[in-house]
Amino acid sequence: MSENKVEIYSTATCPFCTAVKDYLDSKAISYTAYDVAEDREKRAEMVEKSGQMGVPVLDINGTIIVGFERGRINELLGIN
Repeated sequence: MSENKVEIYSTATCPFCTAVKDYLDSKAISYTAYDVAEDREKRAEMVEKSGQMGVPVLDINGTIIVGFERGRINELLGIN
């Protein structure tokens, strides 16, 4: 599953952000996480990709997911 490129735009205080990271960790999926509360550049990038300010925003191989949508994440990553 290392061929997947997963980026997570999140904040330290967001419980859904923590949940999605914990879920990906439990499935041994590698990802890059950005704290958009601290990183203005990544916050602007997140808004450009998703069109909004809510977190988490996931970019999985170029497909954007807003929120912790387990079914969609599984579908995009081929997780059963």
